[in-house]
Amino acid sequence: MLNQPANPSAAPPSILSRLQETREAFDSVAADYDGDRGNNAAIQAMRAEMWRWLDLLFPSASQLIDLGCGTGLDAVRMAQAGHHVTATDWSAEMVRRTADRVRRDGLVQNVLALNVGAHELERLPDAAVYDGAYSDLGALNCLPDLAQVAEQCARLLKPGGSLVFSVIGRVCPWEIGYYLLHGRWARVRVRYARGQAPVRLNQRTVWTRYYTPREFYRPFSTLFSLTHYRGLCVFVPPPYLIGFRERHPQWHRRLWRLDRHLAGWPVLRGIGDHFLIVMRRR
Repeated sequence: MLNQPANPSAAPPSILSRLQETREAFDSVAADYDGDRGNNAAIQAMRAEMWRWLDLLFPSASQLIDLGCGTGLDAVRMAQAGHHVTATDWSAEMVRRTADRVRRDGLVQNVLALNVGAHELERLPDAAVYDGAYSDLGALNCLPDLAQVAEQCARLLKPGGSLVFSVIGRVCPWEIGYYLLHGRWARVRVRYARGQAPVRLNQRTVWTRYYTPREFYRPFSTLFSLTHYRGLCVFVPPPYLIGFRERHPQWHRRLWRLDRHLAGWPVLRGIGDHFLIVMRRR
C-alpha cells in the first residue's frame, strides 16, 4: 500500500504548476511514445547502452525501482532478465501503458506499475529493500529538487545498492554545432539555463533542467559514492538528428563504437547529449 502524498501546499505554486504542465505533456504523447517520438532507432541504441550497464551491475535477480518508467520498455526488459521492478512515473497515461505492456507480456508477478513521481518517493513505504534504482533517458531532468530524490533513494535502497541514471547533459557538441549552423542562437543557450527551462513537446511544455555530471552528483554526494560516469552520444548525433543515421548507417555504427570505447575518458565523459552516471549507497 502506498503512503499518502505529501501535502501539496508545502511546495511553491510555481513548482506545482511546472510539474503539472510536464505531466500533461507526457500524458499527451503516451499513446504513441513507442514510435519515432520516444523510441526511434537512435534512442533504442541509447537504451541498449543503459541495459548493458544494468546487466553488469545487477547480474542476478534483484529488486529494482524504475524512476520515470514511461511506457514500460525498460521495466519489461529487466523483468524478462529475471528482476522484480517497481515501475514508477508521474504521468498516469505512461503508467497505464506500462501496466498494459506488463499484462500483455505475462509479467504481472515481476512488475508493479505505480503512478508515483520521482519527486514523491516518500509514498513508497518500504525502506532498505531495493538492490538498486535506475532512470533512463532524462526523466530526472524534469524534477525541481534532486536532494529529495537522493534522500528517498537512500531510504529505499539497501546499503551498497546502486543508482544508474541516464541524464540529459549541458554540453552537447553536436547540438551546439547544429543550431549555430542554422542560426538558432537562442536554442543553443537552452541547456545553459541556470534553472528549469521550458522545452516544447506536442505543443505543451516540459520543464527541464540540464546538468553536468558533477552538478548532478552534488545533491547525492553525502549519501552515495560516485562509481562511474560517461558521456552518451558524444560522437554520435543526438536522437533528434536521426536523419544522419538513416543517411550514413555505417558511419553511425562507427561513431557508436567510438562512444563505447572513449566516452568514459576524462573530458569526454562530461559531454554528450546525455551522460550515464553510477552511484553506490554508502
